Amino acid sequence: MDKDILALIAKGNVKFSKGQKQIAKYIAENYDKAAFMTAKKLGKTVGVSESTVVRFAAELGYDGYPGMRKALQEMIRNRLTSLQRIEVAKDLFDHKDVLHAVLTTDMEKIEVTRGEMDQKSFDEAVEQILAAEHVYIFGMRSSASLASFMGYYLNLIRENVHVIQDMSNSECYEQIVHIKEGDVFIGISYPRYSSRTVKAMRFARSMGSHVIGITDGNNSPFIGIADTNLFAHSEMVSFLDSLVAPLSLINALIVAIGLRTNDALSTAFNRLESIWSEFEVYETLDD
Repeated sequence: MDKDILALIAKGNVKFSKGQKQIAKYIAENYDKAAFMTAKKLGKTVGVSESTVVRFAAELGYDGYPGMRKALQEMIRNRLTSLQRIEVAKDLFDHKDVLHAVLTTDMEKIEVTRGEMDQKSFDEAVEQILAAEHVYIFGMRSSASLASFMGYYLNLIRENVHVIQDMSNSECYEQIVHIKEGDVFIGISYPRYSSRTVKAMRFARSMGSHVIGITDGNNSPFIGIADTNLFAHSEMVSFLDSLVAPLSLINALIVAIGLRTNDALSTAFNRLESIWSEFEVYETLDD
């Protein structure tokens, strides 16, 4: 089956019924809105019955309407502009308790990530990070916060951790110019995917390093580039992406690595506690 649902629709248009052609036309012109509609709402919007919408999904080869809607959502996540995302959010959250809706969505994404996580890939990533001489971490735009968080805690656990600061295209490569076999490069990106992160991953791999990708699924451009891919689901929320599940995955990586280096970790934190106390890093609360 074609990954792009619009290609499927164009391919099958000649044999669609009149009602199905109306659905096809609406999706082709308004895929950003259709991706988040129920079958009932899509049918009402187009002027056909809910059952016609369900049959349309089956005609395209999907098990049901939810499968077609998921395919639409996966297709558009890297296509929508920020303005389009805002418009979609109006339909998603209109007349709803935004706080409850967003928190519920975040919990669902963590649960899906937990259920679909490939334990073998996770264990391989842990082993590679532990064995690496140098670890380079790169994330741009919203993923920069994930890279920074991961780098902060890995740096407390082990030496030679480098979070790449990307101010310009050339500076990125200057910071990884010495990357080599025996090193690990961790790229982090979610829709809309960063082309600079993808290019840096290709460079790191060409230099012989083991490349780990933290991304959202098999539609990511990391596939075929990263030696090890770890998938954590994100969710489009208006003009921003929910990165709760990716952060939880990174937490799990850090904890797993910390447990494997327990003695060194205890020594490092004993030293840090002394430093924090001496320089009054944390506020002391009165009893």
